[in-house]
Amino acid sequence: MRQVAERLDTFAGSLYYHVLSKSALLQLMADRLAQQAYDAGTAALAALPEQADWQARVEVQAASLRRSIRRHPGGAVMFADSPKVLSAGALSLMERLLQTLADAGVPESHRGIAADALLSHVTGFVLQEQGNPPALPVTEQDAADVHERFPMTVAAASAHEKDEQFTLSVRLICAGIETIVNSRPAPAKNS
Repeated sequence: MRQVAERLDTFAGSLYYHVLSKSALLQLMADRLAQQAYDAGTAALAALPEQADWQARVEVQAASLRRSIRRHPGGAVMFADSPKVLSAGALSLMERLLQTLADAGVPESHRGIAADALLSHVTGFVLQEQGNPPALPVTEQDAADVHERFPMTVAAASAHEKDEQFTLSVRLICAGIETIVNSRPAPAKNS
């Protein structure tokens, strides 16, 4: 609270008049972050061609969310906590994603799980990106040992740059969701 007060050129005591606690301040920050992500997603969706399919709509929502939460240190942690406090911004993101999945034909029984999996993936991906470097320095011998013991893991980790890896991972999740859509029986034709 002192740091926030300093940035606002006021006293911490003055902040407590408007915000009850540090926890309340973090909730407000999480909601603002989620609202910024929602607005960025709205702009990204508006830029898509009208005939864009549901996967493209999911992809731009996920990418704009990733960009939004990456802009803030600790953004992924704040975003992950935002639904718990009924953040209007986070709930708006979820509602729009659920609507995108409904429009795609995802059965209602799977929509919430699919949307949560997508949002959790974005959050987890950014958590890894924002993570701290190793506490102990990695020596050349350590790196050589890892390459020798875990060659497939090392190859997989270095196969794509982060933006490409993120896009491909969202597409992989969408491909899984699509199998649910495609496995639904066709509606009966009226005779």
